[in-house]
Amino acid sequence: MPSQENVLRRVDELMKQAHRQLEYLMQKKTISSSPDSLDELRQSAEYIAQCARDIGMDARVINDFVALDGTHGKPCVIAHKDPEKGMPTVLLYAHHDVQPVGNLDGWNTDPWNPTYVNDRIYGRGSADDKAGVVAHLAAIQAALPTGVGVTLFVEGEEEIGSPTFVDFLHAYQDELQADAIIVADSGNWKAGIPALTVSLRGVATLKIRLRLLEHAVHSGQFGGPVLDGPMVMARLLSRLHDEKGNVCVPGLLARDDVKVDIDEEDYRRDSSLLPAVRLAGEGSIASRSWTKPSINLIGMDVTSCDSSSNTIIPACEAVISLRVAPFQNSCEAAETVRDYLLVQDVFGAQIDIDILESGPGYVADTSTDMCAMMKECLTEAFGEKVVESGEGGSIPFIADFQRIFSDAHVFVTGVEDPDARAHSENESLYIPDWIAAIKAEALFLTRLGEEK
Repeated sequence: MPSQENVLRRVDELMKQAHRQLEYLMQKKTISSSPDSLDELRQSAEYIAQCARDIGMDARVINDFVALDGTHGKPCVIAHKDPEKGMPTVLLYAHHDVQPVGNLDGWNTDPWNPTYVNDRIYGRGSADDKAGVVAHLAAIQAALPTGVGVTLFVEGEEEIGSPTFVDFLHAYQDELQADAIIVADSGNWKAGIPALTVSLRGVATLKIRLRLLEHAVHSGQFGGPVLDGPMVMARLLSRLHDEKGNVCVPGLLARDDVKVDIDEEDYRRDSSLLPAVRLAGEGSIASRSWTKPSINLIGMDVTSCDSSSNTIIPACEAVISLRVAPFQNSCEAAETVRDYLLVQDVFGAQIDIDILESGPGYVADTSTDMCAMMKECLTEAFGEKVVESGEGGSIPFIADFQRIFSDAHVFVTGVEDPDARAHSENESLYIPDWIAAIKAEALFLTRLGEEK
């Protein structure tokens, strides 16, 4: 009990410093998808490394990693505090790159200027994932010195799919070796209620090309017997779901056996669904979000309204995002969808499909003593019982961690809440949950050493 009280007090004392660190990082336009942001990514990484040095860690920035396929990695940070003899090591992961800000008119504040409104900090990267970076730094500093080793790994390309991640893990495997891995890149059940993410859906992206004509023709002269590319593409895509909105591709796995469910009123509010819109699919909302597949159209090349003319469009291209149940192989699922679409007859249209990418899902082992310790720490720090939740989104590198560091316990935690709006306009961080997440991690680092 004394150690718990000391740890919680130390976190409270560190929060002014943590706010300053987060405010600095949020002002850096670390958009990994933009070549123009490379310098700010480097500045951000150097700042994080210096923060790690300031708390006694050996830290360095890696700017020049090149993957086996020649892809150049973005600036990242590795920092170490060596364990005492016989003590375990914990690897703490977060990322400092962010998504583009999107539509500036949709922001109520300047996305690059941290803005406090009530209990929230608004700005790009506030919740995803710069608060996670600072949470790790504060937890390391707040944890009582128990001899546990700590490695901090801050990635710089998570928002573009971590293209060099696997090669990086192999190249730096000895430095990143750990007994436990904490990935601070997920969210909590609700504001004030902690969650431990125990499953993640896999992901795949497919590009569909459909052609009916060799070239465009006049819609008056040929309209009627001849349909246009976008219209036929719509008919093809409609075959991915049944009339109730369930994904109906044979061979895609699904379960409806989750232990908790999501309140529909909360879900509708958090998703910004319009009042008259019905939810798609059947079964619990949680299973539809976590343990069943989903397919969404995320891009289509068609003539814009401003450029429209009385012309039958001869072809169409579309990109779909497939989310795969955590217990199904994502590559096989993508092939199943591709093969299903290729045999569809939509007026004899020529169809070609490429699988652009795929990433595996994740299922946690919740039966270990270490997992029980993590859940206890989350419950004590938040003052509410932790919820074992799934996540509809995908973090494919979690499976890479599991595969390469097979003896390590992987924990997926985070600082987001359902209204954080990561990747969207008005992204924000709920400050009380941020503080609680830091306390939970500091308690875990302290107790892990005490158990030894």
